[in-house]
Amino acid sequence: MTKYKFTTVEEMPPLAFSIESTRKIPTGSWRHVRPIYKDKTSPCEVGCPAGEKIPVYFDLVRQKKYEEAWYKILEDNPLPGVTGRVCYHPCEGQCNRTFYDESVAIHNIERFVADKNFHNNPPERISVTDLLKSEKVAVIGSGPAGLSCAYQLARKGYRAVIYEAGHEAGGMLRYGIPHYRLPKNILDKEIGDIVSLGVQIKVDSRIGKNIPWGELEKYDAVFVAVGAMRSKKMSEGQRLNSSRSFGEAEGGDLKGVYSGVEFLYELNTGGSPQIGDKVLVVGGGNTAIDAARSALRLGKSEGSRPLSGKVTVLYRRTRAEMPAVPEEIEEAEKEGVKFEFLVAPVKIIGYRGKVSKIELQRMKLGEPDASGRRKPIPVVDSNFTIQADTIISAIGEEPDLSFLPYSFLKKGVRVFVDDDHSTGVPGIFAGGDAATNPNGTVVNAIRAGKEAAAAIDEFLGWRTKMDGVKQQVVQSEEINTFYFPHEKRAKFPRISVEKSKASFGEVNKTLSEEQALAEVDRCFSCGTCLHCDVCMTFCPDVAILKDEFGEYSIDYDHCKGCGICVNECPREAMELVEEELQWA
Repeated sequence: MTKYKFTTVEEMPPLAFSIESTRKIPTGSWRHVRPIYKDKTSPCEVGCPAGEKIPVYFDLVRQKKYEEAWYKILEDNPLPGVTGRVCYHPCEGQCNRTFYDESVAIHNIERFVADKNFHNNPPERISVTDLLKSEKVAVIGSGPAGLSCAYQLARKGYRAVIYEAGHEAGGMLRYGIPHYRLPKNILDKEIGDIVSLGVQIKVDSRIGKNIPWGELEKYDAVFVAVGAMRSKKMSEGQRLNSSRSFGEAEGGDLKGVYSGVEFLYELNTGGSPQIGDKVLVVGGGNTAIDAARSALRLGKSEGSRPLSGKVTVLYRRTRAEMPAVPEEIEEAEKEGVKFEFLVAPVKIIGYRGKVSKIELQRMKLGEPDASGRRKPIPVVDSNFTIQADTIISAIGEEPDLSFLPYSFLKKGVRVFVDDDHSTGVPGIFAGGDAATNPNGTVVNAIRAGKEAAAAIDEFLGWRTKMDGVKQQVVQSEEINTFYFPHEKRAKFPRISVEKSKASFGEVNKTLSEEQALAEVDRCFSCGTCLHCDVCMTFCPDVAILKDEFGEYSIDYDHCKGCGICVNECPREAMELVEEELQWA
């Protein structure tokens, strides 16, 4: 399909009238509507929990202004190298290109931009105020929510101090995500950038233990952002309507039984969990997939023979209901992880103090439950056993809020908060896994930290809350797809399956510059004018002008309001509005 590449009026095809006479005779009085340029909101921006300005930084990438693109992302997200690797990219699910061929690989471009700037340090460029405020804010937890909040507070001029219970900062980013997905040098770099803004991180500082809650009283505000680093127990009530938990059930204390968080924590802190030849992972979320793929890399049998094909994920629903990121499930399958669906654990069977079997029960799906997924129902008289050397329980995580002195803040295992992340106790805010992020996603935690920083700023009297402007979101049917040829979506370069199974080295690689530029060219840039000159080329009245800086203006003395420019705009960045009549 031909793309029109006219850049000046002189390059246009011959017109059937004189440009000179057209410019001399004002005809705009015929008009009852007029075209205007109006940037609108792309659906990917709405779909991004962090609120990244995706079409804007895509255009900067298109111009090879990679550092400027990085700073544009950093306005909303201080961890693009992290999210470019581990985000479940809901923005792509909203991409209008999905309805044309394939969605744009937005998270691949985000990672490309972050990696291009790996050796850059941003503090001078991203600070938005030179005013250092006197107020101090404490942040409990250095996971994505805590880091995001402290970062945004530092940009606003606050002195933010993060209290981290672990030996190093990062929370679940460091202790819960395997190296093959998130190399720790990427995390360390981006945490270092946050610290360079003046954020202080106190490690080995567990509130309620070696740091009393009273120490936080010297701060003007507190943000609770503890991660969900405690594994949920598989209650017998989920399986046999009993009250016992997985840890308390028969066999729950046998050697060879791990929780998903415990297993990954040991791996990420340099340990080497002892696993056998047959590993079973119970659960269907990201922790379960991470544990399964890690076990595949870790396990050895009979000397150096790899475990390939010996790791099985057990899930009580079907694949369609699995909450794990689909790409991660596919990667696990490629590497040799097996899946057994519609089965639920009943009890663990041991021999001489070590796990040897697990009893399972077949399930069938009933009506949807509170989660919106179909509820698994036990099939009567369907129990069976399979052998196991290692069992990893990964059915979900929850935060440990026992340190909070305000018990009435808690609602179950979460902190109860209002829309602005306030708890009802003046000056105490909460977000991320502790309150607003029960699904444990990194990008939603980043959004919570960003929103909490704005709420704290308002609470401390420095910002007046503004009513949000209603967004005009571009719909897929409004894109003029004539100007966009069908093209395949870019995919992460990947090391071979055999190599990936043999080590914890990063599996996916960054796009090349050529690949990245080709992918941003696929973007419709919905609602954003990219100065493509289509409007100027097709204007029959030569009423659209372009200045020396490439900016357009409309000569309304000659524009008749025919609307051709609006109709031809590839990106819905123009619209017609009613003419304001001037009566003499």
